[in-house]
Amino acid sequence: MHKIFSVAVAVGCLALTLAAPVSSQARSHAQALSKPHAEKNGKPVAATKVVAKAASAKAGTKASAKAADKASHKTAAGQLGKTAHAAHAKPPTRAEQLLAAKAARKGGARDRAADDDDEDDADNDRQASRRGSAARHASRGVQREARRATALASAAESPIRPRDARGQPSAAALALAARAPAPLPAPARSASVAAAPFTAAAVASAHAGESSRLSFGQQQGLHIGADALELKSSVALVVDQDTNEVLVSKNAGAVLPIASITKLMTGMVVIEARQPLDEVLTITQDDVDTEKNSSSRLKVGSQLTRADMLHLALMSSENRAAHALGRNYPGGLDAAVAAMNRRAASLGMRETRYVEPTGLSSANQSSARDLALLVKEALHLPLMRELTTSPEAQVALGDRLVQFHNTNRLVSNPNWAIGLQKTGYISEAGRCLVMQAQLAGRKLIMVLLDSAGKYSRLGDAERIRKWLDQATADAVAPLGLRPS
Repeated sequence: MHKIFSVAVAVGCLALTLAAPVSSQARSHAQALSKPHAEKNGKPVAATKVVAKAASAKAGTKASAKAADKASHKTAAGQLGKTAHAAHAKPPTRAEQLLAAKAARKGGARDRAADDDDEDDADNDRQASRRGSAARHASRGVQREARRATALASAAESPIRPRDARGQPSAAALALAARAPAPLPAPARSASVAAAPFTAAAVASAHAGESSRLSFGQQQGLHIGADALELKSSVALVVDQDTNEVLVSKNAGAVLPIASITKLMTGMVVIEARQPLDEVLTITQDDVDTEKNSSSRLKVGSQLTRADMLHLALMSSENRAAHALGRNYPGGLDAAVAAMNRRAASLGMRETRYVEPTGLSSANQSSARDLALLVKEALHLPLMRELTTSPEAQVALGDRLVQFHNTNRLVSNPNWAIGLQKTGYISEAGRCLVMQAQLAGRKLIMVLLDSAGKYSRLGDAERIRKWLDQATADAVAPLGLRPS
């Protein structure tokens, strides 16, 4: 700040040198400028006011310092102009104007430098704020994931090892154990599989990519623990169609929702009822899904033959087609569901129950062992084999042709020879797949239930196929996959 006044004094002195001798009044004005606390009529002059304010705000912000500097320049220049005018009563000379402009440029440069520093500081503050905000957001995200994993762990663990206050099994746990189906006996030379240590992260990863709503298998803790093939399905069963030899078994007795696997039984009882396949059926409002509010390309009023309805229900898992088939069964929908349950009982499917023909209800439940029996029986119907393995079909809906595709991409894979198949999915059931295929030179029935992940059931099927190929080459014994 003293430098600014020094420049002002120098300019004043130079003006005095170049001009004629000034009066005593002008000299007194110049001396007043050089004093930091000069007074005029007992009151501080404007320059002194600004200097005093700037000195008191020295520890303030850069913006305050810049304002004081600019005000000081303007005041000093104004006082110099007044002094010269009082002394000579004429405008400043050319030399005075040049010196004043030079001083102003230096002050302006300092002001711009200060402005640039302020912008840099502001940018740094904004960046630091963004980094801090991002760090806080990431921290909150980690905390949310930790809470979610803990909740999932608790939900998965509670049905398996519930204890009372004394650490003893609770009544609920004993009742659950009493209701649990007996496990399949392990093959004589089955591999021993140790369960992976239980962690919240493992449970959370098993649920990745799926709905926040847990499947029945996840609620029962069936995903906890590893198996030798690292399957993503909590239930797996592979049986030789001809010898009934169990090659792979994992939670095969667990009773779970089966989603659209239901349609295999629907199709079977409709075909066995020997109703005309060329009869035209109409989609009505009764066929619209009110259970899950799922969509359909079969609009209300669409008309198709019974054969086309069967095709879309079994190949593309079309829910309205399956419901229309049940509704048009002899005796109506209730008679169709009763026929489905009677047929299941006739096959020895003791753990199976149907309440409707589409699979949208989670009350349609079965076990892998029962579904293996269903697949084996359905193979006896050529139309079931044909329609379930058809890759695609064109259907006339009104005045347009609509293309439908198979829900199982493996039917178009040259590495697979599939004789019959069906997929299924609702959130309570997870991803499901049943099929008969020729693998490693054998006709095998494969059941995969409650798979976590959109494509994981197909990945599990590929893992089993590769393991069977390798096992055949190495003459390995059957594999019992039972997490402990």
